[in-house]
Amino acid sequence: MSSSHNQNSNHGGHDHSHSNVGSDHSHEHHILPLSVYLSVFATLILLTVITVWVAQFNFGSFNGIVAMGIATIKATLVGMYFMHLKYDNKLYGIILVSSVGFLVLFWFFTYFDFVTRVLEKSTL
Repeated sequence: MSSSHNQNSNHGGHDHSHSNVGSDHSHEHHILPLSVYLSVFATLILLTVITVWVAQFNFGSFNGIVAMGIATIKATLVGMYFMHLKYDNKLYGIILVSSVGFLVLFWFFTYFDFVTRVLEKSTL
């Protein structure tokens, strides 16, 4: 075989090797066993049952906190396993946590503004 055939054997003379410049590891797909997905699914169903059960009790001003706590655990499981954030670039997790953190911060500012207002009767 001629050297020109060897040069063109890699798809028209183009080098298709991918360098990972700027990354600390190559991108690998993490294929989890079905048992992991079924375990996470069963946990999500259990947490849904707990949510319904807990909703029957009156925790006063902590009702929202209890509901959001359970929802946060469920969202974390979905993000980590079904969206593969557990095995992906850690920057994506940092971006997600930062975004949710700012959302919670803004929600608390709005909540405290709302609960500290004095209701006035309108003259209209």
